[in-house]
Amino acid sequence: MALQECGLNLDKASKELQPHGTLDFPCAGYSSFHTDSPKDLIPWHWHEELEIVYMESGQMKVKIPSKSFLLEQGDCVVINSNVLHYGAAVGECALRSLVFSPALITGMQDFVFTKKYMQPLITCSRFDGYSIKSVDNEDAAQWFNRAFDALAEDCYGYEFIVREMLSRICLFLCKELNPQAKAQAVSLNQDSIRIRKMLAFVHKNFAYDISLAEIAGAADISERECLRCFQKTIQFSPIQYLLKYRIMQGAEMLHGNPADSVSEIAALCGFDSPSNFAKLFKRFYNCTPREYRSHNTKEKQ
Repeated sequence: MALQECGLNLDKASKELQPHGTLDFPCAGYSSFHTDSPKDLIPWHWHEELEIVYMESGQMKVKIPSKSFLLEQGDCVVINSNVLHYGAAVGECALRSLVFSPALITGMQDFVFTKKYMQPLITCSRFDGYSIKSVDNEDAAQWFNRAFDALAEDCYGYEFIVREMLSRICLFLCKELNPQAKAQAVSLNQDSIRIRKMLAFVHKNFAYDISLAEIAGAADISERECLRCFQKTIQFSPIQYLLKYRIMQGAEMLHGNPADSVSEIAALCGFDSPSNFAKLFKRFYNCTPREYRSHNTKEKQ
């Protein structure tokens, strides 16, 4: 199985829609290069699969609600199922990632692999993300790269190699986290549930004049609690996130809708004036909307 093309396709609730792997082998590999340019960041998103990210070179800051990791060359981070996460390069970096369903490891739901190991792990309240530093554990990086290389090279029997190496990493996590022996359905913590609802509201309504009260209302909480929840989970205020999301959507429109004027795109993104859109756009992308469009048009040619 070759590597899949790296690119996020998110719904309004930030859930990734792209299938990872196939029904009979639910695992996909990705290789990507990132700079500290805003267009190269990995936006907040989540998926039902687990994800392991390995740093080939450089540094990247990976965030999950209430926690962040600085990954350096040789480090790994494991993101649990259904956990929001975000990544931004520190300078430049190259990474590899494997996104896989727990079912790849467990097989049937009644198997011991599910009941004794994977179900307790993915429902462990202490496991949202786990960083594995290369100076502390070289084995995890070696296991990851053996799995990744087998998948990328599409060698005979790669499925066995990938499953074995990912199983070793999952067993390592079980030993480190020591989840309860019996699987218990632990729901997402309250802040994670709330932030998902509020992000979904922002993504659906960013083009309109929405208020802090309306964002808070999407999660049935007060404005004060909304501010606390945003700051604790993603370290942005609701309005800062709204403006950033509008600018990023504007960048996509500038790139994908060449027939639309800057004024039209500004209005479509919820800005009351093209000048306000241009001012914030330059602050975020370090160039004007027209310069951004011109640069990306030349890259496509």
